Amino acid sequence: MAWLRAGTGVAKLAVRRNLSQAYSYVARSHIIPSQNRYLHNTVFKSKAQAAPVPRPVPLSRLTDNFLDGTSSVYLEELQRAWEADPNSVDESWDNFFRNFVGQTATSPGVSGQTIQESMRLLLLVRAYQVNGHMKAKLDPLDLEERQIPEDLNPELYGFTEADLDREFFLGVLTMSGFLSENRPMQTLRNILTRLEQAYCGSIGYEYMHIPDHDKCNWLRERIETPTPMEYNQERRKVMLDRLIWSTQFENFLATKWTTAKRFGLEGCETLIPGMKEMFDRLAYLGVESIVIGMPHRGRLNVLGNVVRKPLRQIFSEFSGGMKRTDEVGLYTGTGDVKYHLGTSYDRPTRGGKRIHLSLVANPSHLEAVDPVVLGKTRAKQYYCNDLDRSKNIAVLIHGDGSFAGQGVVYETLHLSALPNYTTGGTIHIVVNNQVAFTTDPRSGRSSQYCTDVAKALNAPILHVNGDDLEAVVHACELAAEWRQTFHSDVVVDIVCYRRFGHNEIDEPSFTQPKMYQVIRSHPSALEMYKKKLLESGQMAEEVIDEIHKKVNSILNEEFEASKDYVPQRRDWLSAYWAGFKSPEQLSRIRNTGVKPEILKNIGKAISTLPEDFRPHRAVKKVYDLRAQMIETEEGIDWALGEALALATLLVEGNHVRLSGQDVERGTFSHRHAVLHDQDTGGKYCPLDHVMMNQNEEMFTVSNR
Repeated sequence: MAWLRAGTGVAKLAVRRNLSQAYSYVARSHIIPSQNRYLHNTVFKSKAQAAPVPRPVPLSRLTDNFLDGTSSVYLEELQRAWEADPNSVDESWDNFFRNFVGQTATSPGVSGQTIQESMRLLLLVRAYQVNGHMKAKLDPLDLEERQIPEDLNPELYGFTEADLDREFFLGVLTMSGFLSENRPMQTLRNILTRLEQAYCGSIGYEYMHIPDHDKCNWLRERIETPTPMEYNQERRKVMLDRLIWSTQFENFLATKWTTAKRFGLEGCETLIPGMKEMFDRLAYLGVESIVIGMPHRGRLNVLGNVVRKPLRQIFSEFSGGMKRTDEVGLYTGTGDVKYHLGTSYDRPTRGGKRIHLSLVANPSHLEAVDPVVLGKTRAKQYYCNDLDRSKNIAVLIHGDGSFAGQGVVYETLHLSALPNYTTGGTIHIVVNNQVAFTTDPRSGRSSQYCTDVAKALNAPILHVNGDDLEAVVHACELAAEWRQTFHSDVVVDIVCYRRFGHNEIDEPSFTQPKMYQVIRSHPSALEMYKKKLLESGQMAEEVIDEIHKKVNSILNEEFEASKDYVPQRRDWLSAYWAGFKSPEQLSRIRNTGVKPEILKNIGKAISTLPEDFRPHRAVKKVYDLRAQMIETEEGIDWALGEALALATLLVEGNHVRLSGQDVERGTFSHRHAVLHDQDTGGKYCPLDHVMMNQNEEMFTVSNR
């Protein structure tokens, strides 16, 4: 892509400068009024007012109206060299001339396509790839007025209404999507229509900030498909069933406990079918265990409908809270409010597989659970010998305000690629209420999106309208495929709303009166999806009513069963650990001593360095002193005592992990767990060599 890198900057500046003089076009940038957001935004002038159609010009007659003089001369020289010998130019230029010059000469369907038009069309496609999300229909309330970038106006590139039905060829070596070589010639009208469908629909894609060519191509292949995304009738029935469960669950709780705080999911009910479809896809791709972390909002719905916590247990907690039992032998706490609790479950998937789900308990600090989830996932990967980190993954659910505003989010994001912290990629789902408790986005962050912090990791960001069920499902499935393909973070930003206040007894109109005027009359995602299915004739009303009756019947049965439910003290745990004993079954003081001969052997192993390793002379002195302490059994200091304690844990088969600020060397230069060769810079950790053939991850020490 040398020609694109060389020409894009010059071409884009020249287009803006010269085409504004040579052609007349509608205002470059404008705000789409809320009532017109769903209309095609490309407006051409009438023929009477249209600018003259540019005549096709051969490359040898290029003027400075498109590129500056230096660039046109350079192109001319390249063309002459290519005509004399195609092998004399770079492969990318050979492809360029072969496609565009050759196609223009030999294909009657290309209506005089010139080099200038080809370059302009490439820039137009790239503009949609970079900025199409700014025109996407993301806000279900249609309140946000966003400025549409001028780059998305075809007239900026010299195209007029007369060009709409002309056929153009697009094809670039090593590119995918619209620019792939195997795409047929298309009219400009068709190209613009597919660009609008792909980038300006219910999903806004941000991925062009990723500096990896293969990753961008992978996304283009899935975004720039020849036809829009479609689901068959069977899939739509499954998605409808899951959306009805999500919606009816919240309605049922609201009816039975009208004044209870539950932090319901109303306004983002599509999260539940989105997560379930994502987990089905992950299971198909080989995932066996998912650790989930999330804040209050929607937790009860996720517990009941995704992780499958028994509904009778949830209803029992609403009626009477946690009750004491006489069960013995479990290490448990006293419990917590119901929207802080976690649980675990082995869930069957739609594809016939099983997947273990674990929702971690979370305190009121919304994002405090993030590093805990990653730590638990990393531990699972270690104990399951999941070397490629493809069987155990983490899914974190965030609020829009906390994702942009809480430091622990950014800190956790930056753990993602560190060798001693990575979990092979986390899927982040943002439940974007467009308001953080009572704070409007314009008062809570400086960036366009709450997810902009994730761009620091080169993570793709999928913004999706929370009212469009099928778009949410598609974004969640795409995120699952990305994680399993590239083992890196990905973000799904579900732009939705909060039908009630921060909780059900809060009054949101105190601070967002205009927003809640719209919300009161806004139909639910379920109502909108049912209407779509009925109007398209894809599902009969009797089928939909049957699903409603089934769900309501089960909810009422579980409610009756909750009256006699006897909770177990293990219920509050996110996972019940077999063999995990309570203090009642273990003495509080245990004999932790080790035989002297074992200590001596271990001490020699951790104080001996390889002969070809050259540590700093001061560190060498420290280790010589340690060897002397082991030999004489006298003068053992705190640093050696700690090293011996860690080594004995390793010998007993325990996985030991040290993490924190300066833990490798020690704040006061006392630990020196990791040594650095003064000649090569290589590292050596004595505690990695306590036993023969020791697993390299059995002992981990890492600075933070």
